[in-house]
Amino acid sequence: MLHTWRQRITLTDVMVWAIGLAIAVVVVVGTIVTLLGGKYSTGSWIDLLIRGIALGGVYALIAMGYTLVYGILKMINFAHSEVFMSGPFTAVFLANALNASGFLNQHPFISMTLITLLSMAMSTLIAVLLERIAYRPLRDAPRLVPLITAIGASFFLQYTFRGLYGSGFQAYPSLDILKGSMIIGGIRIFKTQAVVIVASLIMMLVLYGTVQWTKVGKAMRAVSEDREAASLMGIDVDRIIVFTFALGGASAGVAGILYVLLFPIVHFFMGFVPGIKAFTAAVLGGIGNVPGAFLGAMILGLLESVGPNLFLDGLGIPTPSQLKDAIAFVILVFILIIRPTGILGERLTQKKA
Repeated sequence: MLHTWRQRITLTDVMVWAIGLAIAVVVVVGTIVTLLGGKYSTGSWIDLLIRGIALGGVYALIAMGYTLVYGILKMINFAHSEVFMSGPFTAVFLANALNASGFLNQHPFISMTLITLLSMAMSTLIAVLLERIAYRPLRDAPRLVPLITAIGASFFLQYTFRGLYGSGFQAYPSLDILKGSMIIGGIRIFKTQAVVIVASLIMMLVLYGTVQWTKVGKAMRAVSEDREAASLMGIDVDRIIVFTFALGGASAGVAGILYVLLFPIVHFFMGFVPGIKAFTAAVLGGIGNVPGAFLGAMILGLLESVGPNLFLDGLGIPTPSQLKDAIAFVILVFILIIRPTGILGERLTQKKA
């Protein structure tokens, strides 16, 4: 038995688990020292938690585009970060025009609805065009080919929007109605964060309901399970795939507007970092799994917000907040060491793999 165990466990396995153990030790020790130090008040931790939930909601909506497309086509749409960028980068011109006319703050609900609809329309259009022009001709090609195409499409879209809209930064005007904070259950929360959390939760419920309880959602699940069998059963596979891209694009358009409520600056490269984090969230939760994308995004948002202060402050790191991205990805490595398919991902049997 010992001989069999030695044959199964390789040096790579030992190194991977050693890395995981080292990460776990740093996290546990850092957390204990930070909490015992009492540097942060309860209110500070609550503020960080709320910020993390708001970030997680935005990442979840972006991650939906990755996980839906992967569920249908088993490919990673790396151009989805530019689908996310295209919506708010286009809508900023409408927002500034409405602000210049005074309409923005006179009719904030109508204005935000128009801005969000424009962002959704642009992101949806870009997503559908990507599917039709870049991905559909390569649908039966080896997986590496559409992956390379997606990376090329990402660069193409970045520099196309740079040429059309300029390379400078554009600022979103602030809404008077969303300035300041409010008290909910004795907890102070910024109005922008409250809007982002509520809107992202509603949008996630709409997306989940669409996939789980509608006729087109059932068709999506059928195409994801077996594209050829779904076609034989009378499902228009091309139409379902286009709808999937459109759904992911609309979700990214909403995410873009929520993102600029938290960080009101847009530019042609703005989609890269949130896109990478949303993809990370999708992998963390289990790529292709809708609830997994939401769970992974919330974990990533909380890790990014709370993690640096909780894990590193007690270890004497001078500016732990500067390492927020590193913290998030290191914890991702730790979780994937324990469960490589993600938290809610499917464990493939040897036959299915």
